[in-house]
Amino acid sequence: MRIGSRAVVTPSLRWVGGNRWWLRWKGSVTKSSRAAHVCPSSEGVEDMEQASGRQQKDAIQSIRETSYDLTRESLRRNIGISAHIDSGKTTLTERILFYTGRIRVIHEVRGKDGVGATMDFMDLEREKGITIQSAATHCVWKDHGINIIDTPGHVDFTIEVERALRVLDGAILVLCGVSGVQSQSLTVDRQMKRYSVPRLTFVNKLDRQGANPWRIISQVTEKLKIPAAAVQIPLGLESEIRGLVDVITGETIRFEGSHGEVVVRELIQLPSDVEALVLAKRTQLIETLADQDETLGEKFLMESEITEQDIKAAIRRATLARKFSPVFMGTALKNLGVQTLLDGVVDYLPAPELVENLALRHLERDGSVVEESVPLLSSPESPLVALAFKLEDGRFGQLTYLRVYQGTLRKGDVIVNARTGKKVKIPRLVRMHADDMEDITESLAGDICAIFGLECASGDTFISPSLVDSKLTLESLFVPDPVMSLAVAPKKREAGGGNFARALSRFSREDPTFRVHSDPESKETIISGMGELHLDIYLERMKREFDVECISGAPRVNYRETVFKRADYNYLHKKQSGGSGQFAGVEGYIEPSDDGKTNEFVNAVIGNNIPPQFFPAVEKGFHEAVDSGTLAGYPIQGVRFVLTDGRAHSVDSNELAFRMATIMAMRQAFLKADAGILEPIMMVEVQVPPEFQGTITGSLSRRRGVIINTTADSDYVSIDAEVPLAEMFGYSTELRSFTQGKGEFSMEFRRHQHVPSHIQTSLVEGHASAKAGK
Repeated sequence: MRIGSRAVVTPSLRWVGGNRWWLRWKGSVTKSSRAAHVCPSSEGVEDMEQASGRQQKDAIQSIRETSYDLTRESLRRNIGISAHIDSGKTTLTERILFYTGRIRVIHEVRGKDGVGATMDFMDLEREKGITIQSAATHCVWKDHGINIIDTPGHVDFTIEVERALRVLDGAILVLCGVSGVQSQSLTVDRQMKRYSVPRLTFVNKLDRQGANPWRIISQVTEKLKIPAAAVQIPLGLESEIRGLVDVITGETIRFEGSHGEVVVRELIQLPSDVEALVLAKRTQLIETLADQDETLGEKFLMESEITEQDIKAAIRRATLARKFSPVFMGTALKNLGVQTLLDGVVDYLPAPELVENLALRHLERDGSVVEESVPLLSSPESPLVALAFKLEDGRFGQLTYLRVYQGTLRKGDVIVNARTGKKVKIPRLVRMHADDMEDITESLAGDICAIFGLECASGDTFISPSLVDSKLTLESLFVPDPVMSLAVAPKKREAGGGNFARALSRFSREDPTFRVHSDPESKETIISGMGELHLDIYLERMKREFDVECISGAPRVNYRETVFKRADYNYLHKKQSGGSGQFAGVEGYIEPSDDGKTNEFVNAVIGNNIPPQFFPAVEKGFHEAVDSGTLAGYPIQGVRFVLTDGRAHSVDSNELAFRMATIMAMRQAFLKADAGILEPIMMVEVQVPPEFQGTITGSLSRRRGVIINTTADSDYVSIDAEVPLAEMFGYSTELRSFTQGKGEFSMEFRRHQHVPSHIQTSLVEGHASAKAGK
């Protein structure tokens, strides 16, 4: 059944019950628009035009001339593609762009042909074969405009995934058909849940040896805690994969043409084992949906006929409610399964107007500021509300990516930064395609666009001037704390000083997880980030983009200090040097905070022993004190500072005196509160051939690692362990040596944990020696 000179009849397959299918022929003789979808990309089109007659050419021309209206919100989708590193996200995005006609030639990751994948436009990305920063594009599939953000898979660049999911309405979670749910898959899952993003699951790389989609679906349910079921099954696996079977309709799906651009759907007699598998998976799909969707559940319990339309409607409802994830299958590298995944994006993921977005209104009540949630209307006619979620330094200055949540943004408009109150005029409005820009005149509610010449910070809200008095802001994104630091300096200070400062300023503005500060004792410039690769990439970018070669010290672990029990303080600060002096007394206690992470200041003073105007100074002194701990100079976390009483002098008390009294009181109580040092613990996932399992388990144990789980399949063993970050430096070299280059690992921050006593003693002594040397 394909486009050609022959007219065909299109059957519909319905489930009746037991092992029976009911075939119903739709209409009489029709041209098969359902049987094949032709992608308007150059090579595939030329092949088809040469292969067939006039009717194929007419069909291709019809697709090329199809008009679409991106202003219709119901025909738009905003999606992200996220996964663990090396799961095939960028390869999948490249095929999506090809099949939607956005690009005319497919290029592969790592730039093997000297070009590289469209979305990996940085030279570093093409050389290393990984995505470093998210890239936005847009395309059209079956009259639906789709904005796509391709995100990195490495945990060091997790902020790129974070800010993409903050502004997207749906996502595709890509899983490797061999490795399945990995460490970064878990991180991405948490991010999707944090921002309430519905997702489709795509099991990729089914052409690889050892691929097992059913094990992967089981992992999705067990590890990600979201019900999932297959909507397709593969016809064959590994090198034998040749197509798919639609579990809902019973049709076989083949991808023909030089690049799989011709999708052929047909009902044929399946082998008995495949037919039994289709029936079993369809039953499983219906049962899973019945547990999550009330409408289908009622039909299932009443044993009523469940049609294709019932199943698809239930999948959509359950997916939008984030109670279910339909699982699609394929192999992007072999051009199989991508078009049916795009159909799933259109059928099951939400249009912008179906997503509830809330703004925060800040109101003053009883002398305090409270936040009130305000629903936003995804309407072009409403006043503008937009979020700046990403900044880049482009060829023409700062490029700011915006998601428009309400209203319309037009070139030449004047908008207001809700944080600063500053009015700015929009000089240029563009839509991004990787690093290429297309000028547009307006961007409507639900769109993603970019603006030049807009000075702002990541997470700023922009509104229409008419909303200034409403004090509306959008909730910003979650930014994880850095876990590693390096001391850096330009190799040639005379030549690189200016560019060095400009590079650090630009990178810290672009990436909220890249932090820069100066060590007050050593006077060194310290950069902090999410891992070794994260910092290495920025050092390399500094060399390439700013011509500044840097020298760096040994990596520093971002330890923390905390307390483990309650301790009282009673400190009086007195200083007299002629004239008015300083006098302030503070009394109270410190104790561990509830979550062990946040620092809290609690004012529990009864009476007027401390005049109210000095309370802010006490709080400021507490926050200054936790910047540097008493044990080894590391930041303090997880402490609650409770102020219960104090003393003041009518002449000598001032803000400085109370600030200094608080700092000294904190130091006084800190050591009495069983103070300790915390180290970052990483969740490490190592994948190695089975013959190296014992060696790698031993190497992780020597690095103070705790083995959490071990999973084995036919070709690889996956070892999950919690290991201190301080022990992971140089592990990649050791792993390659132990496994003859066959092993790989990934890690992500899990929590801070008390260091062993001998390591704490070493850190404290090292800090004391450094201070004595100064």
